[in-house]
Amino acid sequence: MADLGTTAWPPAPIRTERLVLRGSEARDRTAFIDLFAAPQVHTYLGGARSRDELERDVPEVPGRRPGLFVIERDGTMIGIVELNRRDPEHRSQGSPGAGEVELGYLLLPQAWGAGYAAEACAAALGWFSDLCPGERVVLATRTANDRSLRLARKLGFAEAGRFEEWGAEHWYGVWSSAASTP
Repeated sequence: MADLGTTAWPPAPIRTERLVLRGSEARDRTAFIDLFAAPQVHTYLGGARSRDELERDVPEVPGRRPGLFVIERDGTMIGIVELNRRDPEHRSQGSPGAGEVELGYLLLPQAWGAGYAAEACAAALGWFSDLCPGERVVLATRTANDRSLRLARKLGFAEAGRFEEWGAEHWYGVWSSAASTP
């Protein structure tokens, strides 16, 4: 089993029909701040952070870590997709085990509704499947987040359970390249 922390990073850019998934760069800093400050992006994630706080805290090259891809469309960052191996401090009630890889994504509101999240997530899952054949990936989302639930099912995540966390019901799904093709 490969560890994302030991994977050469960033990998070569991943190109899809309309997008490029790549490592973050200094030119992405403003878009990262926009992404983390957008209230609509964080509706189901506990709320956005203030721009002032982000201006202070976001490093010159934000998001530079194994598993985090910038989603680029026509040379501009429109979001991120990431695959993170869970550590014991970040497990959830839905999956108490550590070591699983979790898929996450955020897109700027102007990129919503065009299928970019599905395209980027499928490409990231394909990359991960090549790196770790047959290893499962998990995804958790609030059940109130209809868009995220539809995307999870479209990508081939199978419901593995539901749980209460942070005052809301969550859906928990599992994907494996051995069972799914995004």
